Amino acid sequence: MKKSITIFYEVHDNIYVNLTNKCPCACVFCLRQTRDHMEESDSLWLERDPSFEEVIAAADKLDMSKYNEVVFCGFGEPTEAFDVLIKTAGYIKEKFGKKIRINTNGLGNLINGRDITPEMKGLVDTVSISLNTPDPEEYNRIVRPRFGADSFDAMLEFAKKAKEYVPNVILTTVSTTITKDEEEKCRKICENLGVTYRIRAWEN
Repeated sequence: MKKSITIFYEVHDNIYVNLTNKCPCACVFCLRQTRDHMEESDSLWLERDPSFEEVIAAADKLDMSKYNEVVFCGFGEPTEAFDVLIKTAGYIKEKFGKKIRINTNGLGNLINGRDITPEMKGLVDTVSISLNTPDPEEYNRIVRPRFGADSFDAMLEFAKKAKEYVPNVILTTVSTTITKDEEEKCRKICENLGVTYRIRAWEN
């Protein structure tokens, strides 16, 4: 397995931030099982987690005017490195004025042992959470979270709390992976939480 210190990588018109390879889940569909990079990036398997100083040094070398959003999403769960994430978000907001998104499994409060959502206020514009399925048992089967049966409800509670501090909270499923009936159940979950439901394209 090739390893590097690839902190930033481009996807379409956005710049993505790869802070860690740690993740509390072992999703059956995870892209990490079949690839070591995304599009034109170098390997996203990290030799080690970069420090805040390394992240901002790499950010300062980029032409941020090229990008619509800065997205915290790499080969790991970004909230596993939340302290570096939120400091980086503050730096990028202040220096570059860019929109910030976090793509997450929604288990950040369990990972960090505290409610991290208030710390996002004024720094994070969008939180996109992988819902995957409306069924808690199926969720545990396909996501395989180390927190076990508490994970599904914790993910929904994270979305509910994030809505208090973040302008855009989105729960996502992947097209063709669940039935239309299941998609409607997901839509109802999102309506009840007051967040947006998005069906995203399958990637392989």
